[in-house]
Amino acid sequence: MIDESEARQRILDRISPPTGVETVPLGQSLGRLLANDLAGQVDLPGFDNSAMDGYAVRVIDAPVGAVLPVVGEQPAGRDLGLVLAPGTAIRIFTGAPIPTGADAVIMQEDVQPAPDGSGIVIAEAPEPGEWIRRRGADLCAGQRILSAGTPLTAARIGLLASQGLDRIPVRPRPRVGIVTTGDEVVEPAQGFDLAAGQLYNSNGPMLEALATAAGAVVRRWHAPDDPESLRQQLGEALETSDCVVVAGGVSVGERDFVKACLTDLGVTADFWKVRIKPGKPFLFGHRDGEKPVAVFGLPGNPVSAFVTWHLFVSPALIRQSGGTPEPGLPLGLPPVWGRLDRLLNNPGDRPHYLRLRIDHATGDFTPSGLQQSHALFGLSRADVLLRLEPEQALAAGDWVQGWRL
Repeated sequence: MIDESEARQRILDRISPPTGVETVPLGQSLGRLLANDLAGQVDLPGFDNSAMDGYAVRVIDAPVGAVLPVVGEQPAGRDLGLVLAPGTAIRIFTGAPIPTGADAVIMQEDVQPAPDGSGIVIAEAPEPGEWIRRRGADLCAGQRILSAGTPLTAARIGLLASQGLDRIPVRPRPRVGIVTTGDEVVEPAQGFDLAAGQLYNSNGPMLEALATAAGAVVRRWHAPDDPESLRQQLGEALETSDCVVVAGGVSVGERDFVKACLTDLGVTADFWKVRIKPGKPFLFGHRDGEKPVAVFGLPGNPVSAFVTWHLFVSPALIRQSGGTPEPGLPLGLPPVWGRLDRLLNNPGDRPHYLRLRIDHATGDFTPSGLQQSHALFGLSRADVLLRLEPEQALAAGDWVQGWRL
């Protein structure tokens, strides 16, 4: 049995980032990781323009009380090529090109109509450059705007669209095969009556959702507790996946056949059993070859499967997707701080990952329900994972850092 940090490092040491490149339409790039650095194609803004509705003026002509005739109008859109003559003003709107000769925009709220209706009276004098967005102030053509490995968010997609890019080089998505096991497990089906001793397959859909959220291309299989059937399903998953996740069958029971079947299929086990709770019976292995495959054997209890996914599978998928797991975020989840509303105690000899929810009335952390490895309802209410060290006790009111689910 090895420590969690050693297990995670041994996994990451086995995972190679992708080398291929896919080119996808910009509208389909959300969540993908950039394959190459990208440089700006055009300046932002692309021309000097007005940040306000108002009047383009020369500062020297616009002291308080000055009366300026309005001699033209520049709307947003096509540059009309207007030239501001000394002692005059031009009506201008937000985003419109700055007329030649103007060195400030005065807001319409800072002027009053001239008595004869032909111009404006300056009520507040402008400063040089006021309310002018200068060309290239946000970014300049040629500068690096996004680095390889950057995840594409909605804002970054907007940035790329502003540069006229419509197809984007991204890393290939990892192919994840999920294999659930067990005679007692049946797929959810409306109107299906469970026989005594049976339960619906919750691990399959849960792990598929986690893999999909991680950006993977997912296929799923289920195998009964029969070595031949299990070997067939695992073999198909290994042939079609970059990463295979097996839920159940990795413990020490007489009908836990996963390890033996994986060995038959050429998978070498790197380790089995990790010093954590829940999730001690966790297996990691690999199959070498032209297309290496990483193999994760998760416990069958759903909470254990969920926790070990975040501890070990998620960081591996980040690297397999072309990202870099951050040392300060070992779970691939953002940190979150909160105050405990009660005593929490771990009397055991293994770190315990508790599932907590955030009380939205107080902001405090509180247990989300039963903290047992089968307690799926409690897990469904959890907002936070919190690690308690062996023999650690935390008091009500203590501030703690967890990981936001």
